[in-house]
Amino acid sequence: MELPKNKGALKAVVVGGSIAGLSCAHALVTAGWQVTVIEKSRVAPSGSPTGAGLALDPQSRELLGHWISDPSFLDDATFPLPIDVNRATDSEKKISWMLTRDENFNFRAAHWADLHSILHKALPAGIILWGHQLFSFQISPDKSSVKAKARVIQTNDVVEIVGDLLVAADGCLSSIRQHFLPDFKLRYSGYCAWRGVLDFSGKESSDTIAGIHRVYPELGNCLYFDLARGTHCVLYELKNKRLNWLWYINGPEPELKANSLTTKVSDEMTKKMHVEAEKVWLPELAKVMKETKEPFINVIYDSEPLPQLFWDNVVLVGDAAHPTTPHGLRSTNMSILDAEILGQCLEKWGLENLGLALKEYQMIRLPVISMQVLHARKLGRVKQGLVLDDQKTFDPTMAAPEECLQLQQRSMPYFESAPLLPLPASSMLLLNTTL
Repeated sequence: MELPKNKGALKAVVVGGSIAGLSCAHALVTAGWQVTVIEKSRVAPSGSPTGAGLALDPQSRELLGHWISDPSFLDDATFPLPIDVNRATDSEKKISWMLTRDENFNFRAAHWADLHSILHKALPAGIILWGHQLFSFQISPDKSSVKAKARVIQTNDVVEIVGDLLVAADGCLSSIRQHFLPDFKLRYSGYCAWRGVLDFSGKESSDTIAGIHRVYPELGNCLYFDLARGTHCVLYELKNKRLNWLWYINGPEPELKANSLTTKVSDEMTKKMHVEAEKVWLPELAKVMKETKEPFINVIYDSEPLPQLFWDNVVLVGDAAHPTTPHGLRSTNMSILDAEILGQCLEKWGLENLGLALKEYQMIRLPVISMQVLHARKLGRVKQGLVLDDQKTFDPTMAAPEECLQLQQRSMPYFESAPLLPLPASSMLLLNTTL
């Protein structure tokens, strides 16, 4: 069965219905394109077994506000993070102390499922083909169109969708990226992350919550990073009485099942994690970890910056374009910026100059995301006490104040804002001569 594009309409096929894909759908609809999103999940998620917390910067929130009919939905679903704090923990003495504090951080915390739901509900009905999995695509000989073939998971029927543009929002393990870069490999960071969200609704007066607020007194307004020797953790509050935490642990690369960067954990693994947490962290944090239901493990990867972001009329966005470690809070924010700039470039140039539109998107985004991915990598290695390029390691219990400034999120390139506007005329001359 073939779903043809409407005559005269600009048609984009977006592969992947996560936050990157839905952001692209919004940006391209705004730019006047007809959009079809192919997503293998059978239904829209009402929650996510592996989704957890994320943090939105001011620039991303402004863009999201343009796509959502009532921007107050975003504020209602997120929690303020005006402060960024890094602390050192002495695992033996069970004490912590301040390393850095930034009171002008101005991010907001969200749960993945909450943000996904807001984006989904704000899209026109019928855009997303749930339960459809891409298995091939083909660019036409004259490069004027692309045909995507997707399998309907429930029936095994094959659907063909024709568009002018194929947008690969299919994540870190992108099969579309692998088609063009067959030798591409993700880089294992050297550590994994235990993750969990503790729902404490109805337990606000419990010893656990009283204790965690005693030792982390600014929860609800603060993004906490605690650094012990050779490890670190993250803690912040989400809307609706939830605490989001991550604990990064150095170790050899684990074996993974295909198409997943998440490892299911056994009861025995979880119990061992609880024992280790009691050894490393303050008792109040270890107790939060112990009371969290269904924690899981993310294996942390990134990649070297890609040489390019598009081929003919196929373009990469989101984690497909920039697999990154989470330490700079960039993955979601970069994906939202990708979508907005792609939409701007497509609207500016039109279908007759699709190549120029994609070239401008690449010229704007590639330098920024490359710097941010590499900075997030360095930040993770610093906080994990791994060897850096200068052959030194960072010890939070011995670090001088000036060394600690590198721990702040503010050290991220383009922290205040990334370029959004189309390129100036001088750059466009270069664009025309190099395409």
